Formats: sequence, C-alpha cells, structure tokens
Amino acid sequence: MCEFCVQHGDGKKWYLEASNYVADLTHDLERREYMLDFVQTFDDRMARNVKLLDAVKASPRPVRSVFRAIAGPRQVRDHFGQPVPIEECERVFDIATSITQLPCVCRHFAGTPERGYCLAVTVNPVDDILAEAFSDYADGPDTPTLQRLTKAEAMALLRRCEDEGLMHSVWTFKTPMIAAICNCDLASGCMAMRTTLHWEHKTMWKGEYVAEADAEACTGCRRCVEHCPFSAISIDAGTRRAFVDPHACYGCGVCRAACTADALALTPRAEHPVAAGDW
Repeated sequence: MCEFCVQHGDGKKWYLEASNYVADLTHDLERREYMLDFVQTFDDRMARNVKLLDAVKASPRPVRSVFRAIAGPRQVRDHFGQPVPIEECERVFDIATSITQLPCVCRHFAGTPERGYCLAVTVNPVDDILAEAFSDYADGPDTPTLQRLTKAEAMALLRRCEDEGLMHSVWTFKTPMIAAICNCDLASGCMAMRTTLHWEHKTMWKGEYVAEADAEACTGCRRCVEHCPFSAISIDAGTRRAFVDPHACYGCGVCRAACTADALALTPRAEHPVAAGDW
C-alpha cells in the first residue's frame, strides 16, 4: 500500500476510507477557504509555477533536490492525488453521496475544451461553496454549469472519459480530506500530470495497481497503446503483442476500455514482482 494508505487508510485504501471525505465545509472554515482560494487563484498561481518549475528543471541536480525536499512535503500536506480505476471510483460514489459536475481548472488554465470532466465528491452538498468558487468562470460553449449528478450519471461520465483515454484520480484539499475526482490526460492540460511527468515534481502518486497484458489473448491491435494516458504500453517488436512497462504504469486501468480482446488486467502494485514499492 502507498504511504497515504498506511497513514490514512485504516487498513485499506485511503480513498475508500469514509472518514477521509469532506463532510461539512460550512463549519470547516480552513478547508473551505483553501478550496475557494485554490479555484479562484488557480490561473495566476499556475502561471507562476510554470516559470518556477522550468527554472528548477534547468538547474543543477543539487538545486532540484533541495526544491523537491522543500516543496514535496508541502504538496502532500495540502493537495495530492492518485489514479483510481473506474470500479473503485464507483465505490467512492457510495461513500461520497453528493456528486457535482465541475468546470476543470486545468483546462480553464490551458484553454482546452471543457465538457464537465471533473467532479466534486463530498458527503454533504457544497453547492453554495462551489458556486462562489467558480463565480468568475464564464458560461460559454465549453464550460458547463454546476450540476448535481446521480451515481448512475457520474458512472456514465467516467465511462465516457475512458472512451476518450482520460484517467480518473482522487484529490485531497488539506490532506487527507478528499473532495474531487478529476478525469485528465496530458493533452487536456492536466497540471498534475505535467508537474509529475515533465517537471519531475511529484504531485501525483502512482495508483494501487499495475496493468498487465496477456500475450496469448492480445491481438496486437495497438488500441491500448493509443489509449494509455501515461504512454506505458508498447508493442513488443518480437512478439507483436502489447507490453506494459510496470515502472511507467500508473495503474489507472483505462487501457482496459480500449481492449476488445480482454487482454489487459490490473494487479495490486504491492504484489507486483517489479513495481512493488514504486509509487
């Protein structure tokens, strides 16, 4: 299990622990203010962060190490995420009984098309807080209004996201309290993926699983290669079958949606002979 699970999971996956879900933001003023500030200042903050992370990446290794040592714990303390496969997102919806469709702050910053890809997941409705947070977002053709979803509607949204090759991830707002599920890839402008993969500043942990391909079932169609948000799958030159790089795989499970041969499955990361402990 990952460090979050050990610290906040009470013996199970941390994102399946009911006590980790935001229940009452009306009285939790610190977390309420953090969420409001997170949304309202996101664009300006990310513009500054891009410049900072570019400078850090171009710096000597000792400088990069010092930056990670300082910035990493702060990131874990405030806002951290992890990919979650769709079947466990369904279990999250059973815990977080209030589900609200949101504009995506990353897509807003990147200027990429918006179709309501992100979800606020809380125990009690937070409609007034979300309305305040997104009050400056213009309602245009690519920006949906805030709307409550049923579990069935939310699952349909996640399936649509998987068809588009978008991975699902859960996010804390003042750790360990979880308040959102995002559906992203690099092309959509996901800052967590860019920060983690491009700038090598860990904002997102790898998931609790690793995908594996069944060479006998695989037809070599390449759909999974094109679908993987983390570019972790390739076609073996010798066998012409799919191969999953366990170190590059984040365990989102999205590859399975593209496979018509049922040749891909998830195995627990902690039990994987190569990727165990690789978070």
